[in-house]
Amino acid sequence: MASRLPSAKYPLLGWLCTVAVLSGSRSSVALAGRSCADTRQVYAEKGYSTSTAPVTQISGEHLRLCPQDYTCCSSQMEETLALQSERDFLKSVEDHSQFLFTTFTQRQRRFDEFFRELIDLSEKSMNQMFTKTYGRLFTQNSRVFQELFVELRRYYSGGSVSLTEVLSDFWSTLVERVFTLVNPQYHFSDDYLECVSKHAEQLQPFGDVPRKLRVQVSRAFIAARALSQGLAVGRDIVNKATKMTPASECVRGLMRQWYCPLCRGMPSLRPCRAFCLNVMKGCLANQADLDTEWDYFIDALYQVAEKLEGPFNMELAADSISVKVSEAIMHMQENSVSISTKVFQGCGNPRPAHARSKRSLRESGGNRRPFRTYTPEEKPTTAAGTNLDRLVTELKERLRPMGSFWVSLPHTICNDEKMAADVTNEDRCWNGQTRGRYLPEVSGDGLASQLNNPEVEVDIGRPDVKTRQLIMELRVATNKLRHAQSGQDTDFMDSEEGSASGGGDASERYNDDWPGYGPQSPPYREPPRKPSSDPAKPTRVRERNGPKGNRNHGGRVPSATSRLAASPLHLLLPAFWLIAAPWWR
Repeated sequence: MASRLPSAKYPLLGWLCTVAVLSGSRSSVALAGRSCADTRQVYAEKGYSTSTAPVTQISGEHLRLCPQDYTCCSSQMEETLALQSERDFLKSVEDHSQFLFTTFTQRQRRFDEFFRELIDLSEKSMNQMFTKTYGRLFTQNSRVFQELFVELRRYYSGGSVSLTEVLSDFWSTLVERVFTLVNPQYHFSDDYLECVSKHAEQLQPFGDVPRKLRVQVSRAFIAARALSQGLAVGRDIVNKATKMTPASECVRGLMRQWYCPLCRGMPSLRPCRAFCLNVMKGCLANQADLDTEWDYFIDALYQVAEKLEGPFNMELAADSISVKVSEAIMHMQENSVSISTKVFQGCGNPRPAHARSKRSLRESGGNRRPFRTYTPEEKPTTAAGTNLDRLVTELKERLRPMGSFWVSLPHTICNDEKMAADVTNEDRCWNGQTRGRYLPEVSGDGLASQLNNPEVEVDIGRPDVKTRQLIMELRVATNKLRHAQSGQDTDFMDSEEGSASGGGDASERYNDDWPGYGPQSPPYREPPRKPSSDPAKPTRVRERNGPKGNRNHGGRVPSATSRLAASPLHLLLPAFWLIAAPWWR
């Protein structure tokens, strides 16, 4: 009787308690009973089995990455989707960097193919023209010219070759051969010819042509090699920087922004853009630290490309080799009497040759057709199917949008409608907990700016070793490219006299044959150089019918400061044979 008194005394209170209990129970049943059909469908479309996927929402107490509310994801689903978010992230980074990788790969291949073929065409042109001009005399001495092109190819391919020494050895060998041919009435021993080479620096038997060719060829080859190598470095940097293993905190952020909405039964809901940016900036913090050196590198590539388009033109340099060598030979032939007299005074009188050996250059030559270069209409088409101007123009167009790539990559990814909601949907996007506005501020760029990143915990006290290595690679490549802009090769700056492999003094900065460049060009300040510490190289055994080794004297021609016009001497060659013939008998 007593136990019924409270209920009888307070009937209203008992009814309210009953209603409250029943109401809470129905609410929980309603939430737990929501269908997970949409989630199961999306999950299956990604190729996963739905055997572990709940049919209706369940309690989320088991979740480790997503909010622990009622969910459509089991523990196994959450783990699977976390791995999927990592794959999606890496694919997105690869897709958005594909333009860089493809550009560097394709441009490097096309430039490399083009430069190599220019060298081949230059050698072929010289062989054809010199055979017509000098006949058997050229074929008998062709190894001298073959060795020049072998060394030029070796340099371009990255070999440890000094262009200055290559050209110096070539001229030293050539002066001995030509001196012998213009003086057929004498017999010259190896020692005597060695003396001729040593006096070449004072006599300048080829005039100023060796200097002009050295400057033009060196700058063009240095720039061409630097550009080709630089494009290869760019390709490798992109490949290494995009091949990463995201940290666990990064994967957590990726999962929370992309697949936690799926677990909540809202598969079409995209993360808020600011939410996406914080996750991406945390995951790509190390890549963003490449940005400063990357921009320097891209700018240096652009500048070298412009040099190749102008004063360091590789096509012009390759075409000029045969022309300038012909001019040099003509100069020595025209001045053979005075040059021979000075040599006889310095080296002594040579021994007369046997009568049967006294054949002049004129008597031994071929048909000696006028020496000429190809006209633009006749110029052979390269396998690259293009010319240097077009290649450079296309490259510069592709380099322009590459600036600030790494620091812009988070924005590029989050601007993709598949990855994040549009900025206009700030109130209708996933904010990490539910549908609504994302309130935290967006973090800055780079590792140091991630200290207060609300989405990805980043240890800013431990810089990534691989990123530091990539930064150093970019600095080295940029340094080479910048020196190439001045015609300097960093591989030989400390060991060569004057200007590294062909930089020369201020007056040699621009090509003498290129219009608009000359003494009035902007002044060039040459960086300070260390004294040469290389030991003297021993003189190699001379080969009478083959290339010589590098020699200390080198027959180098001092740099001239006056601006010289290109000589048309090669056009006068046929008439010269008739005039100069008596000198050689």
